Amino acid sequence: MSGLGSALLRLRKDDRILHLAPLISSICVVFGILWLLLLPLDEYSRNTYISENALLPGQVHTYFGGSEHNVFRAFRQEVAALGEVSEAERSAKLEELLLSSGLKVARQRYHYPGVDGSSGENVYAILQAPRGDATEAIVLIGAWTNTDEILNQSGVALVLTLARYFKRWSLWSKDVIFLISGDSTAGPQAWVDAYHDAHDHRYVESLTLKSGALQGAIAVDYPAGPWGHRFDKLHIVYDGVNGQLPNLDLINTAVSVSTGQMGVNVAFQHMWSHEDRYKDRLSTMLRGMVRQGLGHASGPHSAFMPYHVDAITFQTVGDGWHDEMSLGRTLESMFRSLNNLLEHLHQSFFFYLLMAPKRFVSIGTYLPSAMAVAGSFTVMSFALWVKSGRIQQDETESKNPVSQSEKPPAEKTSRPMKIDPKDPRSVPGTRNGTRKIFSPLIVLVAIHGLGLVPLYLFNSLEPQTLSSAFQLFTVITLPLPIIVAFIVAKIDPAPLQTLYIFHSVSLLAHGMALSALATLNFSLSLFVGCITSPLSFLRPLPRHALVAGCALTFWMVLSPMTVLLAGAWMWNAEIGGPQGIQGLLQQAAFGWKVHGLWTPVVVWLVWWPAWCVGGVVSASSMFLPA
Repeated sequence: MSGLGSALLRLRKDDRILHLAPLISSICVVFGILWLLLLPLDEYSRNTYISENALLPGQVHTYFGGSEHNVFRAFRQEVAALGEVSEAERSAKLEELLLSSGLKVARQRYHYPGVDGSSGENVYAILQAPRGDATEAIVLIGAWTNTDEILNQSGVALVLTLARYFKRWSLWSKDVIFLISGDSTAGPQAWVDAYHDAHDHRYVESLTLKSGALQGAIAVDYPAGPWGHRFDKLHIVYDGVNGQLPNLDLINTAVSVSTGQMGVNVAFQHMWSHEDRYKDRLSTMLRGMVRQGLGHASGPHSAFMPYHVDAITFQTVGDGWHDEMSLGRTLESMFRSLNNLLEHLHQSFFFYLLMAPKRFVSIGTYLPSAMAVAGSFTVMSFALWVKSGRIQQDETESKNPVSQSEKPPAEKTSRPMKIDPKDPRSVPGTRNGTRKIFSPLIVLVAIHGLGLVPLYLFNSLEPQTLSSAFQLFTVITLPLPIIVAFIVAKIDPAPLQTLYIFHSVSLLAHGMALSALATLNFSLSLFVGCITSPLSFLRPLPRHALVAGCALTFWMVLSPMTVLLAGAWMWNAEIGGPQGIQGLLQQAAFGWKVHGLWTPVVVWLVWWPAWCVGGVVSASSMFLPA
């Protein structure tokens, strides 16, 4: 064993090992991307299935129809008329309509300071289960306006109709709560926060009516006009805040009821045409990853995810032959299935990627992709750490050269030298350089601390000043790495070693952060890891104008500011809303204040510091001795 130990120690000290580190790091990144591209294949994904047998999706006969159609049309006319009245009049009328169905009704005011369009009033009613003890409840949500700020006329009318319809049945073992929120994001968040007594009493009113533990929630988004509109398929929206997802059994139940029982086609992630081929599966998966990575609320259901309440939203899309009766029967069957639950959904998956209505991949299969990318930073961190020690030894030898003639003669002995693997000094060729890590750590902590500045500013300023603040921050940020590199070169006696330690610790922290994030929000971890992966290979730039200019340009492309500008353009092109970076920052600030969005934390406290460190390393050649 001593021979093996000494051989391994020699291998560890071999300079050739350091040359393999960039190759190994590159292989990790390439492996992570290729692994992701393999997931849509049949060999790596699998068909969905129902794990919770008590759900029994599609096994009940639905009775919604007939005279309920007339009731729905009457409610739709009432809702259309409320579109022109004040909020107080609207809430009073909705409360009157729910009271007429024999339900207990209450209101709730909310106002989030400093956020535009985040004040309003929720109206909700509780149907007490004839066969229950008020210990469990399920929620049906109809936001007054949907995520596109369009009046959800038919959706609210359908909620009112189902409230009247459900009251006539004695089969409910769980309470049913009907929530008509003031909007599709802040309203549901205020209500569910107050339901769990986690709200700020200064801005959100407490609830005067409550039921038991929430077992599930379903929102309906049906913005048809007062004369109705037939739809072609149902778009199931399931993305939660910060990448959280509902239990897969809830989605599988929705697919089974819609397609199997009602004959209504479903779609995911705005994929209106899906032929279950590799291209369509990959596109659906990537679209879902983008939304998961952004972490924003995608509908009224998103607010329920942090409280472990499984929720989805049904959106009607296209022109077809399905009408409100088809959607009503779908909701009835869904609530009948949730009513059968004996315990909270837990048997199926909470971490998954959907690539087709009946195709998914679980966390055990897709997680190696993000972990490999995060591991690439760790590999380069260790290599830089070893190199920093060898640089110190080389500098020491260069300052104190000893010629062969000046070396004392070696003591002659008949015994061979013993090699102790535990003592590096006894191994020929070892280098035992010392490292001073205090100053690199101070600089690194300072840079990470500076990340709190944009995190605070972009979540606190008024919306109309966000664009100007972003431009000013970008202008100030660009010369910051050059200033830090100048300070390090002037005050540190071993600036090159300090830079290597500085870069090593930064990469180690970056890799650890992304590894931890991968288990919570896989998509965000993978995206940030892939974008920042070139930062591992940055070195002091050569003193050649063209090469340095190209490298600095590439470094700028990797900056969070550049990516945010590109993301704002893509976001505005696809989703609409306020143009430019102001719209994106405004949505991020809204998510931070209302939903507790942590994507800004990752951008400004993980990504931005790593990018700054890369800039310091690149710019250091301007001040290091030739």
